[in-house]
Amino acid sequence: MDVITILEIILAILVFIIVCLFAIYFLVYYTNKRKEEEPEEEEIEDENLGTFRGLSKESIYKFMEFDEIKDNMIIRKNRTQYVMVIQCQGVNYDLMSEEEKVAVEEGFVQFLNTLRFPIQLYVQTRSLNLKDIIDEYKVKVSAIATDIEKLNSRIANAKAKGNEKLRQRLEFEKLRKSRVLDYGINISDYVARMSLNKNILQQKNYVIVSYYSSEISAAADATPDELDNMAFSELYTRAQSTIHALQASGVNGKILDSENLAELLYVAYNRDDSELIQFSKALDSQYDALYSSGKDVLEKKQEKLDAIVNAEAIELATDSIIKADKYRQIEKLKKAQMVKDKATEIIEDYKDQMDPIIYEGAKKEIQKAKIDGEENGAQEVKEQQSENTDKN
Repeated sequence: MDVITILEIILAILVFIIVCLFAIYFLVYYTNKRKEEEPEEEEIEDENLGTFRGLSKESIYKFMEFDEIKDNMIIRKNRTQYVMVIQCQGVNYDLMSEEEKVAVEEGFVQFLNTLRFPIQLYVQTRSLNLKDIIDEYKVKVSAIATDIEKLNSRIANAKAKGNEKLRQRLEFEKLRKSRVLDYGINISDYVARMSLNKNILQQKNYVIVSYYSSEISAAADATPDELDNMAFSELYTRAQSTIHALQASGVNGKILDSENLAELLYVAYNRDDSELIQFSKALDSQYDALYSSGKDVLEKKQEKLDAIVNAEAIELATDSIIKADKYRQIEKLKKAQMVKDKATEIIEDYKDQMDPIIYEGAKKEIQKAKIDGEENGAQEVKEQQSENTDKN
């Protein structure tokens, strides 16, 4: 092979490489240009879904498999299907006698025979959430503790007045409430310890009733609101007939409202997260409880201020009751003086018929007489006069 042939081969290879490089360059260029011409990823913002980047609203609704929850119904597939859910409370079948089991089975067969529309059975297992029960116990325990504080104030008032009978009755009432308080605290602690066990499960049974807009003859000409109203009327009738038929087998049911439907779907779509954050808590905190679950600073200050005001108010009420007793003593003194004045008037009426010595002696005895409450009343009057003098 001569030199010219070798050079031709090398030249051919270089030309091939250059052509490949140009092809790669144009491919990359057109790819980038096409990306620039394509619209940016859609950013949607919805008051119910929040803000998402890179996802279209249609894809989110398609994933969720329902459009919205309205009037105790789940609306699906662009108003082509409406769903109403009935929550059922089961019966202890295994604990029944043979006659009761037969009655339940016959009732369930009767329920199946009366169905004129399709239904679905859905079972959802959740970890038993005892937080609401614990909070309810704590509220009741706090109320009992407040009652005991009020009783302490009344007992102090009874002691100050020397009313031994009332004090004993209040002491007995305080002892009774103290025992109830101790029992309530123990129950609250026990339930709180139970809530730490994540293996406590609760099974809930549901009957799902569906209705399709294709069953409505005038669906094509109806507005969305009219379609919703017609679907609700038919679904409600079906649900009520289902509940009535289930009662033949001893099973009670109720139609879930919109909030309970949302909780049902929340648990279905968030199996793990639903154990960490309750639906009611997420709803109350506008779905931001994962970031801020503590109380607001101003709310804490207000609670502290309310506690101080309540304590000072109880103390002031107790002192005022004790001090107000002097007004009763003053009234007794006025009554005693009125009795003496009336007795003196009587003596004056019979003055002409009495010996002068007896007359003067009777007047002195009237003034010396001690009427009930007069001595304490006189002391209270002196104290009141002394307070008025100090103020002046």
